[in-house]
Amino acid sequence: MNAAANTFPVFPIQREPELLGQTVVVIGGSAGIGLETARRARAEGAKLVLTGRNPESLLRAASELDPLRTAAFDATDPALLERFFRDLPATIDHVMVTAGRPHYGRLLDMDFEQARRALDEHLLLMLQVARNAAHRVRPGGALLFMGGTGGRRPGIGLGMVPTVTAALPALTASLALELAPVRVNLIAAGFVDTPLSASLLGDELENRRNQLRATLPIRRVVGPADVAALAVHIMTNTALTGATYDIDGGQQLVAR
Repeated sequence: MNAAANTFPVFPIQREPELLGQTVVVIGGSAGIGLETARRARAEGAKLVLTGRNPESLLRAASELDPLRTAAFDATDPALLERFFRDLPATIDHVMVTAGRPHYGRLLDMDFEQARRALDEHLLLMLQVARNAAHRVRPGGALLFMGGTGGRRPGIGLGMVPTVTAALPALTASLALELAPVRVNLIAAGFVDTPLSASLLGDELENRRNQLRATLPIRRVVGPADVAALAVHIMTNTALTGATYDIDGGQQLVAR
Protein backbone atom coordinates (compact mmCIF):
# COMPACT_ATOMS: atom_id res chain seq x y z
CA MET A 1 0.00 0.00 0.00
CA ASN A 2 1.19 3.48 -0.78
CA ALA A 3 2.45 5.09 2.42
CA ALA A 4 0.89 8.34 1.33
CA ALA A 5 -2.55 6.74 1.58
CA ASN A 6 -2.08 6.28 5.33
CA THR A 7 -1.24 9.90 6.04
CA PHE A 8 -3.78 12.29 7.43
CA PRO A 9 -4.00 16.03 6.89
CA VAL A 10 -2.51 18.12 9.73
CA PHE A 11 -4.41 21.25 10.65
CA PRO A 12 -2.90 24.00 12.80
CA ILE A 13 -4.41 24.32 16.27
CA GLN A 14 -6.53 27.42 16.52
CA ARG A 15 -6.95 29.08 19.91
CA GLU A 16 -8.26 32.32 21.26
CA PRO A 17 -5.58 34.74 22.50
CA GLU A 18 -5.14 34.16 26.24
CA LEU A 19 -5.38 37.81 27.27
CA LEU A 20 -8.05 38.89 24.82
CA GLY A 21 -9.85 41.99 26.09
CA GLN A 22 -7.81 42.18 29.29
CA THR A 23 -5.86 45.23 30.45
CA VAL A 24 -2.23 44.72 31.43
CA VAL A 25 -0.28 47.47 33.18
CA VAL A 26 3.52 47.23 32.87
CA ILE A 27 5.44 49.50 35.23
CA GLY A 28 8.87 49.69 33.66
CA GLY A 29 7.49 48.74 30.27
CA SER A 30 9.69 50.83 27.99
CA ALA A 31 12.71 48.51 27.76
CA GLY A 32 14.09 45.07 28.56
CA ILE A 33 11.89 42.53 30.31
CA GLY A 34 9.01 44.95 30.73
CA LEU A 35 8.90 45.84 27.04
CA GLU A 36 9.16 42.21 25.97
CA THR A 37 6.34 41.25 28.35
CA ALA A 38 4.21 44.05 26.92
CA ARG A 39 4.86 42.69 23.41
CA ARG A 40 3.90 39.19 24.49
CA ALA A 41 0.75 40.40 26.24
CA ARG A 42 -0.20 42.49 23.20
CA ALA A 43 0.22 39.45 20.95
CA GLU A 44 -2.17 37.59 23.27
CA GLY A 45 -4.83 40.25 22.78
CA ALA A 46 -4.23 42.47 25.81
CA LYS A 47 -4.78 46.19 26.01
CA LEU A 48 -1.71 47.87 27.49
CA VAL A 49 -0.83 50.66 29.88
CA LEU A 50 2.91 51.36 29.92
CA THR A 51 5.09 53.40 32.25
CA GLY A 52 8.78 54.22 32.30
CA ARG A 53 11.20 56.80 33.63
CA ASN A 54 12.62 57.73 30.23
CA PRO A 55 10.06 59.61 28.09
CA GLU A 56 11.94 58.91 24.85
CA SER A 57 12.12 55.15 25.43
CA LEU A 58 8.47 55.15 26.44
CA LEU A 59 7.52 56.98 23.26
CA ARG A 60 9.34 54.38 21.14
CA ALA A 61 7.55 51.56 22.95
CA ALA A 62 4.20 53.29 22.49
CA SER A 63 4.75 53.76 18.76
CA GLU A 64 5.28 50.01 18.45
CA LEU A 65 2.56 48.71 20.78
CA ASP A 66 -0.23 51.30 20.61
CA PRO A 67 -1.12 51.21 24.33
CA LEU A 68 -4.26 52.67 25.87
CA ARG A 69 -2.04 55.17 27.61
CA THR A 70 1.49 55.81 28.82
CA ALA A 71 2.93 57.64 31.81
CA ALA A 72 6.54 58.74 32.24
CA PHE A 73 7.46 58.99 35.93
CA ASP A 74 9.62 57.54 38.70
CA ALA A 75 7.57 54.70 40.15
CA THR A 76 9.43 54.92 43.47
CA ASP A 77 7.83 58.32 44.12
CA PRO A 78 4.76 57.42 46.24
CA ALA A 79 2.75 60.48 45.25
CA LEU A 80 3.32 59.97 41.52
CA LEU A 81 2.55 56.27 41.79
CA GLU A 82 -0.70 56.95 43.64
CA ARG A 83 -1.73 59.52 41.03
CA PHE A 84 -0.97 57.06 38.23
CA PHE A 85 -3.23 54.38 39.70
CA ARG A 86 -5.94 56.90 40.49
CA ASP A 87 -6.09 57.84 36.80
CA LEU A 88 -6.34 54.23 35.56
CA PRO A 89 -9.59 52.65 34.37
CA ALA A 90 -11.81 51.48 37.22
CA THR A 91 -10.85 47.83 36.71
CA ILE A 92 -7.65 46.34 35.33
CA ASP A 93 -6.61 42.72 35.01
CA HIS A 94 -2.88 42.46 35.64
CA VAL A 95 0.03 44.61 36.82
CA MET A 96 3.65 43.72 36.20
CA VAL A 97 6.47 45.67 37.83
CA THR A 98 9.97 45.54 36.35
CA ALA A 99 11.17 48.94 37.56
CA GLY A 100 14.32 49.17 39.66
CA ARG A 101 17.92 48.06 39.29
CA PRO A 102 20.50 46.40 41.56
CA HIS A 103 22.91 48.54 43.56
CA TYR A 104 26.26 46.90 44.23
CA GLY A 105 29.07 47.75 46.63
CA ARG A 106 30.43 46.89 50.05
CA LEU A 107 27.78 47.33 52.74
CA LEU A 108 30.13 49.24 55.05
CA ASP A 109 30.96 51.66 52.25
CA MET A 110 27.37 52.41 51.29
CA ASP A 111 25.81 55.58 52.64
CA PHE A 112 22.31 55.31 54.03
CA GLU A 113 20.81 57.05 51.03
CA GLN A 114 22.15 54.31 48.74
CA ALA A 115 20.79 51.62 51.05
CA ARG A 116 17.44 53.36 51.27
CA ARG A 117 17.27 53.64 47.50
CA ALA A 118 17.87 49.90 47.15
CA LEU A 119 14.95 49.19 49.49
CA ASP A 120 12.73 51.82 47.85
CA GLU A 121 13.21 50.38 44.37
CA HIS A 122 12.22 46.86 45.38
CA LEU A 123 10.57 46.15 48.74
CA LEU A 124 8.82 49.47 49.27
CA LEU A 125 7.87 49.79 45.60
CA MET A 126 6.25 46.35 45.79
CA LEU A 127 4.26 47.38 48.85
CA GLN A 128 3.22 50.71 47.31
CA VAL A 129 2.06 49.04 44.10
CA ALA A 130 0.08 46.45 46.06
CA ARG A 131 -1.67 49.13 48.12
CA ASN A 132 -2.59 51.19 45.09
CA ALA A 133 -3.61 48.23 42.94
CA ALA A 134 -5.63 46.42 45.59
CA HIS A 135 -8.96 47.95 44.57
CA ARG A 136 -8.15 48.24 40.87
CA VAL A 137 -7.23 44.68 39.91
CA ARG A 138 -10.20 42.39 39.38
CA PRO A 139 -10.60 39.21 41.46
CA GLY A 140 -8.44 36.52 39.88
CA GLY A 141 -6.20 39.10 38.26
CA ALA A 142 -2.51 39.23 39.06
CA LEU A 143 0.22 41.40 40.48
CA LEU A 144 3.60 40.23 39.23
CA PHE A 145 6.96 41.46 40.50
CA MET A 146 10.58 40.90 39.47
CA GLY A 147 13.33 39.69 41.76
CA GLY A 148 16.55 37.77 41.27
CA THR A 149 18.45 34.62 42.17
CA GLY A 150 22.00 35.95 42.24
CA GLY A 151 21.75 37.32 45.76
CA ARG A 152 20.97 33.92 47.27
CA ARG A 153 24.70 33.41 47.68
CA PRO A 154 25.92 36.25 49.89
CA GLY A 155 29.23 37.77 48.94
CA ILE A 156 31.31 40.87 49.40
CA GLY A 157 30.31 43.65 47.04
CA LEU A 158 26.67 42.67 46.56
CA GLY A 159 25.37 45.51 48.70
CA MET A 160 21.71 45.16 49.65
CA VAL A 161 20.98 42.62 46.91
CA PRO A 162 21.02 39.51 49.19
CA THR A 163 18.76 41.29 51.70
CA VAL A 164 16.23 42.21 49.04
CA THR A 165 16.48 38.76 47.44
CA ALA A 166 15.63 37.07 50.74
CA ALA A 167 12.80 39.45 51.61
CA LEU A 168 10.87 39.55 48.33
CA PRO A 169 9.48 35.97 48.43
CA ALA A 170 8.18 36.48 51.98
CA LEU A 171 6.55 39.77 51.03
CA THR A 172 5.02 38.12 47.96
CA ALA A 173 3.45 35.36 50.05
CA SER A 174 2.09 37.80 52.64
CA LEU A 175 0.56 40.04 49.98
CA ALA A 176 -1.02 37.03 48.26
CA LEU A 177 -2.92 36.29 51.46
CA GLU A 178 -3.93 39.90 52.14
CA LEU A 179 -4.99 40.73 48.57
CA ALA A 180 -6.80 37.47 47.79
CA PRO A 181 -8.54 36.72 45.48
CA VAL A 182 -6.16 38.99 43.56
CA ARG A 183 -3.07 36.87 42.91
CA VAL A 184 0.49 37.96 43.75
CA ASN A 185 3.61 36.26 42.37
CA LEU A 186 7.33 36.87 41.98
CA ILE A 187 9.67 36.04 39.11
CA ALA A 188 13.27 35.53 40.24
CA ALA A 189 15.62 35.81 37.29
CA GLY A 190 19.30 35.11 36.94
CA PHE A 191 21.32 36.91 34.29
CA VAL A 192 19.01 38.16 31.53
CA ASP A 193 20.50 39.70 28.38
CA THR A 194 18.91 43.16 28.55
CA PRO A 195 20.06 46.76 28.04
CA LEU A 196 20.30 47.02 31.85
CA SER A 197 22.73 44.10 31.93
CA ALA A 198 24.73 45.76 29.18
CA SER A 199 24.94 49.02 31.13
CA LEU A 200 26.06 47.21 34.30
CA LEU A 201 28.71 45.03 32.63
CA GLY A 202 30.02 47.39 29.97
CA ASP A 203 33.00 45.88 28.14
CA GLU A 204 32.59 42.60 30.07
CA LEU A 205 29.17 41.86 28.57
CA GLU A 206 30.34 39.53 25.79
CA ASN A 207 32.66 37.67 28.16
CA ARG A 208 29.72 37.07 30.49
CA ARG A 209 27.55 35.83 27.62
CA ASN A 210 30.25 33.40 26.51
CA GLN A 211 30.75 32.14 30.04
CA LEU A 212 27.04 31.45 30.44
CA ARG A 213 26.76 29.72 27.05
CA ALA A 214 29.56 27.40 28.11
CA THR A 215 28.37 26.65 31.65
CA LEU A 216 24.58 26.88 31.82
CA PRO A 217 22.73 23.56 31.45
CA ILE A 218 20.59 25.14 28.70
CA ARG A 219 23.77 26.15 26.80
CA ARG A 220 22.43 29.57 25.92
CA VAL A 221 21.80 32.92 27.57
CA VAL A 222 18.39 33.71 29.03
CA GLY A 223 16.70 36.58 27.19
CA PRO A 224 13.78 38.91 27.88
CA ALA A 225 11.45 36.77 25.75
CA ASP A 226 12.01 33.82 28.11
CA VAL A 227 10.92 35.89 31.10
CA ALA A 228 8.00 37.40 29.17
CA ALA A 229 6.66 33.94 28.33
CA LEU A 230 6.72 33.02 32.02
CA ALA A 231 5.08 36.31 33.00
CA VAL A 232 2.15 35.84 30.63
CA HIS A 233 1.71 32.26 31.81
CA ILE A 234 1.49 33.46 35.42
CA MET A 235 -1.09 36.05 34.40
CA THR A 236 -3.28 33.48 32.69
CA ASN A 237 -2.94 30.51 35.06
CA THR A 238 -5.37 31.39 37.83
CA ALA A 239 -4.09 28.64 40.16
CA LEU A 240 -0.81 30.49 40.76
CA THR A 241 -0.40 32.80 43.73
CA GLY A 242 2.02 33.54 46.55
CA ALA A 243 4.93 31.81 44.83
CA THR A 244 8.39 32.61 43.47
CA TYR A 245 9.29 31.29 40.01
CA ASP A 246 12.98 30.96 39.17
CA ILE A 247 14.14 31.49 35.62
CA ASP A 248 17.91 31.39 35.25
CA GLY A 249 18.72 28.60 32.80
CA GLY A 250 20.14 26.52 35.65
CA GLN A 251 22.56 29.25 36.75
CA GLN A 252 22.14 28.31 40.42
CA LEU A 253 23.21 24.74 39.67
CA VAL A 254 26.72 25.63 38.48
CA ALA A 255 29.63 27.18 40.33
CA ARG A 256 30.29 30.84 39.77
